[in-house]
Amino acid sequence: MEETKNPPKGMNVKIGDEELKGRYPNLVRVSHTREEFILDFINMVPPQGAVTARVIMSPGHLKRLIRALDHNLKLYENNFGPIQEATEPPGAVEIN
Repeated sequence: MEETKNPPKGMNVKIGDEELKGRYPNLVRVSHTREEFILDFINMVPPQGAVTARVIMSPGHLKRLIRALDHNLKLYENNFGPIQEATEPPGAVEIN
């Protein structure tokens, strides 16, 4: 997965009108099998939520995504200051 600020030269990426609108999640559910990770992006408005997008990827690609997100988070905080982490919603699984 390439960083979006430096796509490879000559790479032509198309985006449909629906994807261009984007999706707003305020919750992400992560599950996995041996072969893939499943990321369900959810817009939670109590008392219910709706999956707005599902991304399925291989473990190797997920690891590259995590590295790219970490790199870009550091760039963001260097430019704009530290981000305060959001509190977990009730019933969320605690990550140690």
